[in-house]
Amino acid sequence: MTRRLISLALTLAVALGTGSAFAASSTVKIDTGRLKGSVAEGVIAFKGIPYAAPPVGELRWRAPQPAKAWSGVRAASAFGGDCMQLPFPGDAAPLGVTPAEDCLYANVWAPAQAASKKLPVMIWIYGGGFVNGGSSPAVYDGSQFAKLGVVFVSFNYRLGRFGFFAHPALTKENAVEPHGNYAYMDQIAVLKWVQRNVAAFGGDPANVTLFGESAGGMSVQAMMTSPLAQGLFHKAIIESGGGRSGGIMPPRYLDRRGPTGAASAESIGVAFAKSVKVTSEDAAALAELRKLPANAVVAGLNMATMMVPTYSGPMIDGKVIIEPADVAFAGGRAAKVPLMVGANSADIGFTMARSMDEVFKPFGEASEKAKAAWDPEKTGNFREVGTALVADQFMVEPARFLARAITAAGKPAFEYRFSYVAESMRKEWKGAPHATEIPFVFDTVEARYEKSLTPADKAMAKATNAYWVNFAKTGNPNGSGLPDWPVYSPATDILMDFHASAPLAYADPWKFRLDLVESLIKPAQ
Repeated sequence: MTRRLISLALTLAVALGTGSAFAASSTVKIDTGRLKGSVAEGVIAFKGIPYAAPPVGELRWRAPQPAKAWSGVRAASAFGGDCMQLPFPGDAAPLGVTPAEDCLYANVWAPAQAASKKLPVMIWIYGGGFVNGGSSPAVYDGSQFAKLGVVFVSFNYRLGRFGFFAHPALTKENAVEPHGNYAYMDQIAVLKWVQRNVAAFGGDPANVTLFGESAGGMSVQAMMTSPLAQGLFHKAIIESGGGRSGGIMPPRYLDRRGPTGAASAESIGVAFAKSVKVTSEDAAALAELRKLPANAVVAGLNMATMMVPTYSGPMIDGKVIIEPADVAFAGGRAAKVPLMVGANSADIGFTMARSMDEVFKPFGEASEKAKAAWDPEKTGNFREVGTALVADQFMVEPARFLARAITAAGKPAFEYRFSYVAESMRKEWKGAPHATEIPFVFDTVEARYEKSLTPADKAMAKATNAYWVNFAKTGNPNGSGLPDWPVYSPATDILMDFHASAPLAYADPWKFRLDLVESLIKPAQ
């Protein structure tokens, strides 16, 4: 299997070779001033670019405001602070800088030499459950994208209670502004910033691909369905981003209970305020909340502690987000753009079931068929089987749903399953866990696996990165030297499996079990 992947990598090296080029400048002028980047290995990087004013003081819990212009040339060789959070121990993408509330910065990687001044643009949205994450981790370095002729943009967006917070006093303040989903407002601000400025870096504002993983994939869906983001990007990639309202985060509304009884975001904000001894709901209360130290707003929140009654997460606010994403997709109201979408072979899932019968009880009369689908070897391991079932519910079936929705809307979709496991981890992992595709997508596997990296791992990273780049360039992931990836069709259900031996396209072997998952779906409201 190693020979097949290495042969593929050699073929790609020839196919992706560079031609004639012009030299780009390490100094650029954008709408707020001049920037000086740093050049290394044929790539110019510009880091720590303010795309909005620092969201501190009176701007805490406000829509992002314009960044101030500067005079002279601003050094852009170091990341700005990642957004305020309590880092998650054992994170596979550890932050490279110290978190801070002043965090609304973007980064750009571009080829030092390029054959065109209108290069495709890719914008990355990191994951982390909306409570962790940032643009500084080494595995999110955009250099390999730039080396293949892409202008790559990453950025920070507000997290936790800084990114999602509602309170009656906030709703009354600045009534014309949207409220609650400040993280999504940051993302929209970046999309607009790219439209205004990416040409200065050699990028084409008419050829922008938005992509993200986990919470970042959910964010891509939010941008595809937000009326405020329409027309700001032209292609989308969703990696393990869910897509069903009944998934990890059920629909929540700004100022009323959700259809499943979820508390309003405002009531959750009031509960948080009371936890810090702010009991009124007037402007004075809001002033007190804005004076809280940043650590007091974080209050221990991260991916291990996020399921608490004082944190709302994303909400339907009526301006940024007007309906659940799956309702918009099913109704043909999502952005009609080409889509790549998929999940991993051992994606995120968990179960509280205490027996096989509990795992499969929701299937009713089809429970025996479901047992045969998820436990064909009759292991009886209800925890392992239940986890796989929930992963299908959270990530795998929703990816197929999104592919089908975009296909029905008349645009091409390309579905994948990432099954490749780094050779050093194959004794520990039976499949590819959540987020493990990222260093392969970015071709930053060396930063993730270091000395345990193998030639086969490197070859898979080259192939995966090439598919993502090709899609950004043309809306189709196929290209010279790569196995063919057919466009998705519900009639054939063919996906691309990033398999242990090489990328392989075939009819989804999990179709029956995903059909069973789909049979449990209740219409979203």
